Amino acid sequence: MVRVIAGRGTREDVEELTADVFLALWAHAGELDPEQGLRPWLGAVARNKSTDWLRTHREAVPLPENAAAPGGVVDPQDEAERREWAARLWDAVEGLDEPDRTLFLRYYHYGDKLKDIARALGLTQAAAKQRLFRGRKVLRDILTKGGVEA
Repeated sequence: MVRVIAGRGTREDVEELTADVFLALWAHAGELDPEQGLRPWLGAVARNKSTDWLRTHREAVPLPENAAAPGGVVDPQDEAERREWAARLWDAVEGLDEPDRTLFLRYYHYGDKLKDIARALGLTQAAAKQRLFRGRKVLRDILTKGGVEA
């Protein structure tokens, strides 16, 4: 979870999310199946809580350091276009069905390894690659048609 919001929130945000995950564990301890293990459950709760945090703090996400033009001057028009494009992309990814949305977020946004994502989603690595390929086509269509889904 620390990797999920690193660079997007403060240390206190990370600590609060971690505490929320362990509070959820405490609240649901009696419902967990010891045969399934704790790690997948904790990972899912951490992912969901992090995703919720990112949604509510979308405006707080800073621009990349290389967003400034040469000389450190930021062109307001370029910045506005970059923000608009980023918002459109985020909305398009959020509009994907599961498990594609989770696959895209974990692979492209969080930088998780494809084999780990595929395992967590119950997919083969080949199936995950195919979903990424098809999803990129869907996103390209959505973004090139002004946000109107085909």
